[in-house]
Amino acid sequence: MTPDEVKAWRKSLRAHLIAARSALDAETLLRHRERIDHNLERGFPGLARGVLAFCWPYKGEYDARFLARTLRARGALTALPVVVAPRLPLAFREWHPGVKLVAGVLGIPYPADSREVAPDAVIVPLVGFDDAGYRLGYGGGYFDRTLAALARKPVVVGVGYESAHLDTIHPQPHDIPMDWIVSERGVYRRDGERLEFLGAPLAGEASALSSPVCYAGEIDPGYFGR
Repeated sequence: MTPDEVKAWRKSLRAHLIAARSALDAETLLRHRERIDHNLERGFPGLARGVLAFCWPYKGEYDARFLARTLRARGALTALPVVVAPRLPLAFREWHPGVKLVAGVLGIPYPADSREVAPDAVIVPLVGFDDAGYRLGYGGGYFDRTLAALARKPVVVGVGYESAHLDTIHPQPHDIPMDWIVSERGVYRRDGERLEFLGAPLAGEASALSSPVCYAGEIDPGYFGR
């Protein structure tokens, strides 16, 4: 396909996947979230050390706020992305309950005036993902530009639902693959040009996935009851 054909195809696919995700019932979303929380927490214990950037949930995507709360209790500093200007890389600002949020692009909240930080790891939401580890996002290209511009590349973990696992998104030169992808099914690692499925970490087991991460007024007031 030509670049214009890929763009049109992605736009149609994106709309379909977002509609399907938005139609999931609350119980299914809860099960997916709990399984993804488990896979991230057990598979990547290093996330509790350092600066973790995540995204406020949008239209039924994985809600990382519960995991962020758990990791903050273990010592992590958490941050949210900020759209500085169209076609510029994102900035990351510290966020925890009590930090003022304002509505940004698509109505997604971001920290208004907290300090900017450099993430050690980033949890990136996926509209879809393919067998080579490439991400279908929302079409703005913000994360691709951001990852390409960072002086020190963080560990990048894409998170999405298994129902959005695709054969290919027809990657283009500007697309940047994820290091890891986590779904409710388990953990994938990009090995060469393909994804390798590593399974779901078991409770209490020491995970071989830890090393890459180890080394490597609210808009929604009272969300966590505090």
